[in-house]
Amino acid sequence: MKSILISVPAYNEEPNIYPLYKSLLKVIDPLKEKYRFEILFINDGSSDNTVDTVKQLINETDIVSLIDLSRNYGKEIAMAAGFDYSDHDAVITIDADLQHPPTLIPEMINLWELGYEDVYAKRKKRHGESTFKKFTSKLFYKVLQHVSDTPVNADAGDFRLLDKKVVSALQLLRESQRYTKGLYNWVGFKKVAIEFDAAERLFGETKWSFKSLFRLAMEGITSYTTAPLKISMYFGFVASLVAFIYMIYVLIKTLAFGSDTSGFPTIIIVMLFLGGCQLISIGILGEYLGRIFTETKNRPLYFKEEVISKTVKKDDASYKN
Repeated sequence: MKSILISVPAYNEEPNIYPLYKSLLKVIDPLKEKYRFEILFINDGSSDNTVDTVKQLINETDIVSLIDLSRNYGKEIAMAAGFDYSDHDAVITIDADLQHPPTLIPEMINLWELGYEDVYAKRKKRHGESTFKKFTSKLFYKVLQHVSDTPVNADAGDFRLLDKKVVSALQLLRESQRYTKGLYNWVGFKKVAIEFDAAERLFGETKWSFKSLFRLAMEGITSYTTAPLKISMYFGFVASLVAFIYMIYVLIKTLAFGSDTSGFPTIIIVMLFLGGCQLISIGILGEYLGRIFTETKNRPLYFKEEVISKTVKKDDASYKN
């Protein structure tokens, strides 16, 4: 009997825990004759009663487990904790807010059995999201597709089924500045998409503010490609060429017609323009250097407050912090 882990990162999702569990149960109950399921909640430093709610659920069933992280590390690290926990034949990652429909799970499993190793859900419609958020998301994926050497799947989130081959590959990638959507494509393997309409959150408010989404976009661009460095270099060459041509023009004009101070505003404009370009380039370099500094510390990705599991598990020492 094949085993499947359903990994659920959760941050302040107390009111959504039981509705999600009941929705998952309706889907996996007809499949229990062929597959052994385990539902793993990863508490990412919640300040509400998410942990107590999951513990109550653990007392009521044998298929629910819990990883309680020592603090809020962010969704990317929480998903990494779920991958590290797994010794199953496949892992399904799903959000706790029921925006990802559990009814897609049987179709994911069918495609997995056909030989696909990364079955990802692709959003057709995004209910409950502002026009601005939809526009910026679309713009981000377009930019990333143009600057990245690896294909990027637009509107493909973290709701997906991953074969143990893919999970094992992801376990080897230990960078702390993570953009998991990019890592899925980087590791490769056989992929297939299924489409769905993203529903509104069942309870609570979204944890993704504009600031956090902007930070995630920067993570995606700087972690997934070095294109900003190349663009900065090319722009520097172009600006230098233009400045050199202008210098030759000023020299010839001075030799031919004499010195003229009327170009003072032009000089100031050019200086400010080139100074701004330099500051932008230095900022890009600083962003990459900061990431190098963070990675060279080689710190563990996360620490666990506790792990509660009723299933037979591999030795806890095999977890990669």
